[in-house]
Amino acid sequence: MIELDQNTLRRLQMTELELLEEVDRICKKCDIHYNIIAGTLLGAVRHGGFIPWDDDADVALLRPEYEKFCKACETELDTDRFYFQDHRNTPGYRWGYGKLRRKETLFLREHQEHMPYEQGVFIDVFPLDYVPDSHVMRSICNFKCFLYRKFFWSEVGRIADKSAFKKKLYGIMSRVPESRLKKSFNRYIEKRNKKKTDWVRILTFPTPNKEYGYRTRWYEESADIDFEGVTFQGIKDYDGYLSFKFGDYMELPPEDKRKVHPVSDIRV
Repeated sequence: MIELDQNTLRRLQMTELELLEEVDRICKKCDIHYNIIAGTLLGAVRHGGFIPWDDDADVALLRPEYEKFCKACETELDTDRFYFQDHRNTPGYRWGYGKLRRKETLFLREHQEHMPYEQGVFIDVFPLDYVPDSHVMRSICNFKCFLYRKFFWSEVGRIADKSAFKKKLYGIMSRVPESRLKKSFNRYIEKRNKKKTDWVRILTFPTPNKEYGYRTRWYEESADIDFEGVTFQGIKDYDGYLSFKFGDYMELPPEDKRKVHPVSDIRV
């Protein structure tokens, strides 16, 4: 694992800022509604930009807007500088959400060196899918999401997990043909979005608490927010959202809780 020095980390963040600006440019041009979310929104509110130790950036779109964004990338994306990946357009890609990446860079996650697709510096582009209003039904949905996440992850887990038993289990799970897994996941996406509900989530990403979702309205109502001197769209009720996700979000976490992604190679 490489420990990023401050200079490399800052160059990484500035590359991610380029990627955020490209998302914003496309969305403005094509009338697509997005929000910066998670640690990126927290950084905007608490620091006016990146959380000082943060090495990634996140945007989210409700499913219909995400599909519009994917389509727009086919014609509007500056392909001299960027490329967009999701599970439908990139063989071997095993995440249930998209990544916008910078050409001529490298951000190689530990234990993912064998994955068969290009791995430049990226930001995550998350689709938000509708989940049941009933907490009981949402918990059942959460279990299905857990299974999809683990089957997607299995190709990494068979190498990365510290448990010998889990490595073997992931090895078995990874034998499910990629095409079959993705076809099943696509059907589940379609099922989840037949009806609009008051709750959404990223299907293959853990939720922060026992609610198993986020309020849809948070992603529908946006406001301009400053991030590194650039104006992006962020959740208008950032206090409600950030409190739900992080608790007392204005308090800095202890140093040992300041999460970074383990990286084996980087070029920015």
